[in-house]
Amino acid sequence: MQSFLSKTLLMLTLLVSASVLADTEKTTIEKFTSSFDEQQGFFTFYHDEAKGKFYLEVPKSDRQFILQTSLPWGLGSNDIGLDRGQLGETRLASFHIEGSTALLLQHNTQFRAQTRNPAERNSVQQAFAGSVLHGFDIVASNNENVLIDYTPYLLTDVHGVSKRLQQTEQGQFKADVSRSVVYPERSKAFVENTELEAKVTFVGDGKGQWVNQVAANADAISLHLHHSFIKLPDTAYQPRNFHPNSGFWAHSFKDYAAPLGESMTVQYIPRHRLNKEDPIASQSQAREPIIYYLDPGAPEPVKTALLEGARWWAEGFEELGYDNAFQVKVLPDDADPMDVRYNVIQWVHRATRGWSYGSSVIDPRTGEIIKGHVTLGSLRVRQDMKIAEGLLTPFINDAGELKEAVQKMALARIRQLSAHEIGHTLGIAHNFAASTSNRASVMDYPHPLVNLTTDGTLSLNDAYTEGLGIWDKQVLAYGYSDFGGMPSSTEQLTRILEKNKALNLSFISDQDARPAGGAHPLAHLWDNGSDPVTELERLLSVRAQVLDNFSKDMLRPDQPLSQLQATFVPIYLLHRYQVEAAVKWLGGVNYRYYMADDAADDYQPVSASRQQSALKQLLRTIQADNLRVPSHVKQWLVPAAYGESSSREYFDGKTGLIPDTVSMAASAADHSLQLMLNSQRLNRLAQQHAENDRVPSPAQLMSEVFNTVFNDWKNAQNQPLQQRLLTTAINAEVRAIKSSGLAAETRLAMRAQLAEQQKQLAESVSLLMRQLAGDLEKFLTDAEWPEQYEPEALPPGSPI
Repeated sequence: MQSFLSKTLLMLTLLVSASVLADTEKTTIEKFTSSFDEQQGFFTFYHDEAKGKFYLEVPKSDRQFILQTSLPWGLGSNDIGLDRGQLGETRLASFHIEGSTALLLQHNTQFRAQTRNPAERNSVQQAFAGSVLHGFDIVASNNENVLIDYTPYLLTDVHGVSKRLQQTEQGQFKADVSRSVVYPERSKAFVENTELEAKVTFVGDGKGQWVNQVAANADAISLHLHHSFIKLPDTAYQPRNFHPNSGFWAHSFKDYAAPLGESMTVQYIPRHRLNKEDPIASQSQAREPIIYYLDPGAPEPVKTALLEGARWWAEGFEELGYDNAFQVKVLPDDADPMDVRYNVIQWVHRATRGWSYGSSVIDPRTGEIIKGHVTLGSLRVRQDMKIAEGLLTPFINDAGELKEAVQKMALARIRQLSAHEIGHTLGIAHNFAASTSNRASVMDYPHPLVNLTTDGTLSLNDAYTEGLGIWDKQVLAYGYSDFGGMPSSTEQLTRILEKNKALNLSFISDQDARPAGGAHPLAHLWDNGSDPVTELERLLSVRAQVLDNFSKDMLRPDQPLSQLQATFVPIYLLHRYQVEAAVKWLGGVNYRYYMADDAADDYQPVSASRQQSALKQLLRTIQADNLRVPSHVKQWLVPAAYGESSSREYFDGKTGLIPDTVSMAASAADHSLQLMLNSQRLNRLAQQHAENDRVPSPAQLMSEVFNTVFNDWKNAQNQPLQQRLLTTAINAEVRAIKSSGLAAETRLAMRAQLAEQQKQLAESVSLLMRQLAGDLEKFLTDAEWPEQYEPEALPPGSPI
């Protein structure tokens, strides 16, 4: 009986399925959508207003396209990183139709066979998995297309919002369809692209600090998710090969059809399509200019500064022989920033200051940039203004003159920032060695250049450069010169790279400049000067003069005095990034990005004399005299006024609500100590010292550090500042020895040196020093060490 019922149910199911399929085949798209609002375009779509659905008309053929997702409305938290205008993944996609189902496929573009042999291409395609992103029921069809209900996929978490919230420990969230709807206002179809958008609500347990800081209700976060369907560019675009010294990013994939003996890795530079109408002419109009559109929501005078900085690139293209090839306009009121037809510069707000970005929609096949998208954090300019106020207030008495000078400096930074991020959307990478070549690029991270004048006052007139640097123009020449398809284009690109050498231009990017253990002596973020150690010495002098004259006059009478700390922090830490630059001379190594036919004779350690001079200046940054907060400033660092909330921009301490100037000094000293005692740096010093005993060994470095703080303590044994700096230095040494990255021989030498320091402390008549010696003995014998010696972290510095 059960078997009979099962068979009957199966037959009924098959009959119903066949009936549904037959009805679908009979139902035409025209009939099904007769009452819907139609938007014709690359993929025509229909809006069923009554049911709140979008139906998408997709081809029966496996026609490929680019699927781009994005986040038009953001969360407003720099820490979480879900910003307004954020681009998601760019996918090469197609629809595959089978029976009553349409599958949205993402093709694997990392592994290919660039050959005319279809069997060879198929062999690679079948070897590496693609992905089915979603499956759709077909509701109607005609001869060429089928109609699918795209709404369910539009309401899913295609941007990875839930994953990001989980990664940042804000809680467990998922998209709630019952609280989500399509968004017709920003859903449109055009000849070469179709844009769909939805308001999606993510529901969960919003327990994290950051999500509670920004969301109206941390348990229900409503964002906008956007889908762009983009027609593939035609085949007229010519990819340009990547070179490690070109200054561009690399767009890479593996070509399994590469001849034996040749590299399977193919690398193109990402760039916009740009060609002259007359490639032979020295000056010519572009066939189609590159146009960027500025967010009209940017306020004045920032808006004008953004436009001016963006237009610096026009000069570079003019010098390449293009007339009016790069343009910047204000985005029309009826335009959508996420529309792929617009390169945009967005002014984005967050609860705290944060990074700006230059992202692009890139054809995965060729590296062609289809859309540039710049995100500029709005609060960064206010941080620049605080730095300018802290620097200039002691030297400018007139309030109007001070306001003008502060704004001048801040807007100069905005121009540079606008140019920098647009550079990324042109395909250009960071060059963190440019600051050592007379600030040769907007693609470096600039620290405001502070000059002391002959009469003892301070000037920020040259805080930031104006216009592109010589490096930027050279990079632009490599990526955007139009050689008219001439076979000599490779030779001409080589000439551009040779000219870089002749101009003595260096190029070092993120992988070498960002790590705390970085070795390149010229690759730094937020620095100035061709000689980072000399600049550190100069900047310490500037800092001392500014601190001695630091004034509360930048505050208005109606502002609480406690807000002064927001301005004091970046002034007190004025040297923090120049320390990061100078420390790379310790255990530093000169090198560049070598090619196989290059001579590597300059691949050598930084000279011993330079390393010794770096150590001398670095030790100044842990001395009590340089870290002591002036007494007149202490008097102004008061507890927060009623109604003032705590700020991450302030120092943490160990004195409760009372600002802790001793902990401020310890945090600043520890910043230098962590860099000097980085395990990779210490290992290099050990190896370099073995080859040249004039290079300081790790043990000698420890000795210099200890002697500096111990002598300071001996001169003022009862002062908490000197006591704290000594324990901070010992703690930093212990932390370095405990590091898993320390080589065995380096660790042994450092433990031996630490044992000598322990003996010296044990012989002291000071009870405090003998207690510290006891803690060291426990570490050396039982690996026990009090966590309480760890100082507070510095307030955030980057971005400035």
